[in-house]
Amino acid sequence: MAVEVGDSAPDFELKDQHGTPVKLSDFRGKKDVVLVFYPLAFSGICTGELCTIRDELPTLGDQDDVQVVAVSVDSVFSHRAWADQERYEFPLLSDFWPHGEVARSYGVFDDKAGLATRGTFIIDKEGVVRWKVSNAIPDARDIGDYRKALAEL
Repeated sequence: MAVEVGDSAPDFELKDQHGTPVKLSDFRGKKDVVLVFYPLAFSGICTGELCTIRDELPTLGDQDDVQVVAVSVDSVFSHRAWADQERYEFPLLSDFWPHGEVARSYGVFDDKAGLATRGTFIIDKEGVVRWKVSNAIPDARDIGDYRKALAEL
């Protein structure tokens, strides 16, 4: 079942690229969250999208008010190598086991491919989904859409 705009965002806890547990609810009351699901680390489109986020992060809104959190089924170890290579400072969370459970809870898991599609959810400080987009695996997202949605919060 897909998460829709106006729904409370399902909470989760996953480990980041450093093995540190990160809970979505930790940001409640503090920051708006840009929750980005992507298929696989090191792949061309995913690298392009996350490098754009890295480079454009200062223009997405007040850095004290916005937190990017990226999620894929890759392992913590893959995320660490990729984050080090590409200089990603935002959390890359491992939805490795149970395999794709968080992506499934948001309705962006492709069972046939065994990975997340390109789903993005903007979650406000109260934990409510205020915007979402879901693209097919080969279709990159537009960072300008994130900027516009965050400006409307």
